[in-house]
Amino acid sequence: MLVDSHCHLNFPELAPRLDAIMDLMRTNGVTHALCVSVTLAEFPEVRVLAERHASVFASVGVHPDYDNVPLVAAPDLVRLADHPRIVAIGETGLDYYRMKGDLEWQRERFRQHIRAARECGKPLVIHTRNAAADTLRIMREEKAGEAGGVMHCFTESWEVAQAALDLGFYISFSGIVTFRNAHALKNIARQLPLDRMLVETDAPYLAPVPHRGKVNQPGLVKHVAEEIARLRAIPYEQVAEKTSCNFFQLFRVKEYVSHAKY
Repeated sequence: MLVDSHCHLNFPELAPRLDAIMDLMRTNGVTHALCVSVTLAEFPEVRVLAERHASVFASVGVHPDYDNVPLVAAPDLVRLADHPRIVAIGETGLDYYRMKGDLEWQRERFRQHIRAARECGKPLVIHTRNAAADTLRIMREEKAGEAGGVMHCFTESWEVAQAALDLGFYISFSGIVTFRNAHALKNIARQLPLDRMLVETDAPYLAPVPHRGKVNQPGLVKHVAEEIARLRAIPYEQVAEKTSCNFFQLFRVKEYVSHAKY
């Protein structure tokens, strides 16, 4: 068993090829994937995928890069999250790399997502880029630890990872950890407690080695788990089983939670 904890199956690079994508998931032992919402306009597509496919779960939220949409209100997110296949709030967070200028709107959107997660009892999927200090500050101010969640596609420092762990969050590694020059990230993957780790693709982006530069898909998350196993000098099966168990525990999918062997 292996789970892709973050992908975008509704994106145009993937949606027309869903049958082939599901076939590769089965071939590579990837039993489930979390399809993550980036706008409320596209959320119905995400929800339908989760309703139609037992292997797919979904989230609801608005990515911090979208500055051309109205302020997201926590009550609206809570209402949309009231669905058995919607297991998370997000993707949310801060991005100071792509977005410039006065970003108070971004910080307020992030706060609304955290408040929604606390109210509905579903964990957060957090994106942060060039904004770690403000991300952690707002997480503390809004008591994000009460909801829990994951720092997705993690590329920050060990100190940021430790701060997120202290707040009760998990850390998710994407295909970036397989890149040859990702030395600092590889060291974090060696050190991070295995019981606080997830793996993801962020498909259709960030395809892992040996598929770097191609369109990514959930079945390729196997290469992320294999690289983590190599870095830690432990069996691949241990990484696959434990990160899957972590996923089901974090997102409170009770019927799949099992005790890991390792």
